[in-house]
Amino acid sequence: MSTLTKIFTATTAAIALGGAAAALASPASAAARNGVCESGEFCYYFNSGNKGSVSDFTGSVADYGTAQPSCYDFKGAGNGKGKCIKNNAASVWNRSSKTVRVHFNSNYGGKYQDFKAGAKGNLNSSLKNQNASHQF
Repeated sequence: MSTLTKIFTATTAAIALGGAAAALASPASAAARNGVCESGEFCYYFNSGNKGSVSDFTGSVADYGTAQPSCYDFKGAGNGKGKCIKNNAASVWNRSSKTVRVHFNSNYGGKYQDFKAGAKGNLNSSLKNQNASHQF
């Protein structure tokens, strides 16, 4: 191989490795349930006042499930991490662009409370620790 070919081959390999490293270093998308309340998501908090562990969503869920490992759980650091969110949430933050309705029953039934886009707050006394589904 000529010196020019060796340089070209080495440069091409370095660019390919650099591109692969950049792809691996990309930040997680907001669609990932990662326990961080990001723009575009609806989030439950384990405690009142938007405190404790977070469970984040980008769409409606008709039934959260009631037992590990198949339930939706609180993923963020803090009180409640790893617990199923059904009947365990105390507050919310709606960072989506839509109104989200929290329901007492699974399959979007029973008493409910609406949270407009951007709203933050505690679940009312009918729904605090009595949440079973939510709908965008």
